[in-house]
Amino acid sequence: MKDKLKKYIKEIIIFTITLAIAMNVVSFYRAQDLNKNDLDIKSFKLLDGSEYNIKTDKPLVIHFWATWCPTCKLEASNIEKLSKDYEVITIAVQSGSEEEIKEYLKSNDLTFNVVNDENAFYSSKFNIKVFPTTLIYNKEKNLEFSEVGYTTTVGLYTRMSVVK
Repeated sequence: MKDKLKKYIKEIIIFTITLAIAMNVVSFYRAQDLNKNDLDIKSFKLLDGSEYNIKTDKPLVIHFWATWCPTCKLEASNIEKLSKDYEVITIAVQSGSEEEIKEYLKSNDLTFNVVNDENAFYSSKFNIKVFPTTLIYNKEKNLEFSEVGYTTTVGLYTRMSVVK
């Protein structure tokens, strides 16, 4: 019995490591098409109508997501946690009206900054084709990391600690 348990634990660990490697390879491949230019945007109009000016002395996370994306829903709590400690702008792509997005945020207890990209202006500008996609810029607004697909809280914080 003990040997079987060890065997199953070993198989689970190997599977988890293999899955993590595969996900990173897929993310790397998908990220090749992203617009990797330095960030040239100085401000965003948020969902509440206010203007959000990007701070020039801090790293920035831009997170593309959609209300209709199941993976985005899974990742939302990770982004929520990150937004408490870092500058995070999220862009809801073709997710409906401002009221629909506000209702989605409320029903999921999310408070991060949101831009409504109703016409896919920003997703086109950054050449985003897969959701979620997370871009991490250093304080000079040079792209340091891009993650296409699900990202863990630990992964996000690890990347931010490198960018700091």
